[in-house]
Amino acid sequence: CKMVLTGCSWLVFAAFLSAAAEITITPEPAQLAEGDNVTLVVRGLSGEELAYSWYAGPTLSLSYLVASYIVSTGDETPGPAHTGREAVRPDGGLDIQGLLPGHSGTYILQTLNRQLQTEVGYGHVQVYEDPWPQPFGGWPNDSELVERRDTLRLRCHSPAPAEVRWFFNGDVLPVALRLGLSPDGRTLTRHGVRREEAGAYQCEVRNPVSASRSAPLNLTVYFGPERVAILQDSTTRTGCTIRVNLNTSLTLWCVSRSCPEPQYVWAFNGRALENGRDHLNISGMAAAQEGTYTCIAKNPKTLLSGSASVVVKLTAAAVSMMIVPVPSKPTEGQDVTLTVPGYPRDLLVYAWYRGPASEPNRLLSQLPSGSWIAGPAHTGREVGFANCSLLLQKLNLTDAGRYTLKTVTLQGKTDTLELELQVA
Repeated sequence: CKMVLTGCSWLVFAAFLSAAAEITITPEPAQLAEGDNVTLVVRGLSGEELAYSWYAGPTLSLSYLVASYIVSTGDETPGPAHTGREAVRPDGGLDIQGLLPGHSGTYILQTLNRQLQTEVGYGHVQVYEDPWPQPFGGWPNDSELVERRDTLRLRCHSPAPAEVRWFFNGDVLPVALRLGLSPDGRTLTRHGVRREEAGAYQCEVRNPVSASRSAPLNLTVYFGPERVAILQDSTTRTGCTIRVNLNTSLTLWCVSRSCPEPQYVWAFNGRALENGRDHLNISGMAAAQEGTYTCIAKNPKTLLSGSASVVVKLTAAAVSMMIVPVPSKPTEGQDVTLTVPGYPRDLLVYAWYRGPASEPNRLLSQLPSGSWIAGPAHTGREVGFANCSLLLQKLNLTDAGRYTLKTVTLQGKTDTLELELQVA
């Protein structure tokens, strides 16, 4: 005998042939689902049959005997393989009610004629489960993966042979270059997972009578931070110098491409600030706040980081007419530096006075042509620098009052600046 199969490995229809190629048996209907009724119709009988014997198994073994039937009396005798759902018909066919998956397999019909000769037919029946239970996806231990580092492996399980399809965000997943599928289609592999592969994955199993789809797996792919930048008023300022007017406010925003949102650290002139937010507010801009501001973005999942920096300076117009004490509110016993942001770069000479510049005896110090000289009002606690700043050491209450700076440039331009210093 010879088994006849379709071209699809998972779809088998029942075709029964006898050893002499005279008996044919056809299941009606041909495609069988769990719970269906079927009749195994026999054709090619001689009409002289005395008895029929049906076997549910690969051999003519008594343990596989379903039932025997005597044609003349209509008597049917169940065998060891009878499940209570089978009945032999007078024409030799076999009725099976309420099919179960266990009814799948090989069936043999043996006939006995009046010459006491036998004929045998063989075949195979496939019962598909319907309805199918939802397929189970064998997901990774962690549905949160790191881009380009981790591998995604998904496994689709089903209780019986079936066609498998994969879905991504509700659509059929196309076979891409980096998509690895096992020969049976049940295992999906993506090496070096990418961010665009984050989303909802499902597998679907189907046979000719049923289809069922798994619950979605929501995959998260961590990446970044990338393209870290500092924004001012929605304008990227990375690597630039930001000019700010005196006593105005400035907000710097740190942005990046990252999943999850990174942790932020701000630094000013290399010193960390107590700020863990994505923005930094600078209020009442003064000379002491001029410098380099850096944002460092750290991703706790990828363990990667990135940074961006900007230089913040007072506008030239603001600094050309100001003397700024650092610290701004000095106390008795402290040192204070009278800084001059924006001092003339073509400076020829400067002079500091303890009071108005019109009184020479109040001269503290001066710097003509790079040489620092103490004046009549110098107490020994004052030090002048080439950038026009003046250091006052160990302040006392008598140091409070007016300080005047006079500058002369190489072009002969003269400026006079005044400050009322307060000592607490």
